[in-house]
Amino acid sequence: MKFEKVCILGLGYIGLPTASMFATHGLKVLGVDTNPNIIETIKAGRIHIHEPGLGEVVESAVTSGYLSVSSAVEPADAFLIAVPTPFYEHELGQYNGQSYKKADMRAVISASEAIVPHLRPGNLVVLESTSPPRTTVDLLVPILERSGLKAGLDFFLAYSPERVLPGQILRELIENARVIGGLTPESAQAGYDLYATFVRGEIHTTDATTAEMVKLMENTYRDVNIAIANEFARLAERFGVDVWQAIQLSSLHPRVKILNPGPGVGGHCISVDPWFLVESAPDLSLLIQRARQVNDAQPGFVLELVKKALGADLTGKKIAALGLAYKPDVDDLRESPAVDVARLLSEAGAQVMAYEPFKTDADLPGVRAVSTLEQAVEGADALVLLVRHTEFRQLEPEFLKNITPARVLIDTVNGWGAHNFADSGFSVFRLGVGGAG
Repeated sequence: MKFEKVCILGLGYIGLPTASMFATHGLKVLGVDTNPNIIETIKAGRIHIHEPGLGEVVESAVTSGYLSVSSAVEPADAFLIAVPTPFYEHELGQYNGQSYKKADMRAVISASEAIVPHLRPGNLVVLESTSPPRTTVDLLVPILERSGLKAGLDFFLAYSPERVLPGQILRELIENARVIGGLTPESAQAGYDLYATFVRGEIHTTDATTAEMVKLMENTYRDVNIAIANEFARLAERFGVDVWQAIQLSSLHPRVKILNPGPGVGGHCISVDPWFLVESAPDLSLLIQRARQVNDAQPGFVLELVKKALGADLTGKKIAALGLAYKPDVDDLRESPAVDVARLLSEAGAQVMAYEPFKTDADLPGVRAVSTLEQAVEGADALVLLVRHTEFRQLEPEFLKNITPARVLIDTVNGWGAHNFADSGFSVFRLGVGGAG
């Protein structure tokens, strides 16, 4: 199947790189977003997110005329939905006395409805947004068929999850294997033909619901394994063990690979997707739900570690929170446990100065975001390392001693060599280690 024009709804961390890939491989692309600031930024050939190499690709795509942006959908050969699918913050489901988070599908619904007036026979619609099982079949089909066309007969419909890592999105979009789940085999083949425009990794076709499950299973697997690592960290603190050494030694076993603990689990995928399975089948997903509860509670354990270091009453304590992103060397704050820790410290009465080198304009209630490390640590009582940014891992004890009076370090990600700092007069408290370093 041949495509000439693609319309991509949603120009965030996935939509914009995907739009750029299609545009730089010879397809006319219309990117659609409801945020006017995003539209104006891209029109100017700039980007609104931090992703290595993306700025140059977007600038080239816009300059060439192959990528244009708008707030309104237009007719196209294929439509891709790449909008956010968060969960409701204050609307919980209940099963057997347990609460679970529910997916907020309003952006997907709105995007699908925007396509309806422009849907024509032979078009392809692809949902990329991570969604609960059966979303394609049960949610998209009824909406798109308001066009008077029959899904799978008059137009093609597929689900294809993104599987890329922030910081490496452009490379992984091209090289990673991709799964295309079609409403019908013909829909899967149409999706195959579209993504083969730029994907060099293997493209596997299946049905839509299986493709939805694949994405959720991948991230849930990671979430459950991180949960056991976080529980190991809690146990190690109680037993007086260094969990980082224990993990290293345990992973010498040829069939064991334990992940690292930390202040929690963040990002729009791993911390969100497991709830979609819980919501869809709460009676069958007890382990998944428990893992989510463990990881969601981890920022609270970091708060207790800070209290261990500074005393139970944090009122008036000046704390420098180093890092707000959900993972190292990216600017993505979505569902970040570091943000949760900063908030908990503020609610406990501390004066929190947060420095996120990749997003210095973060707006957090009760937390003052600053633009330099020196501003964050000036006059601090303690430094809390929340993200393993390269900049933080490379800090030397003597440098810190010259820019801050703080001599208490709380390391939640094993980013600092405890003995190195301890030898320089710092008291180092590490997540998963009993006592100060």
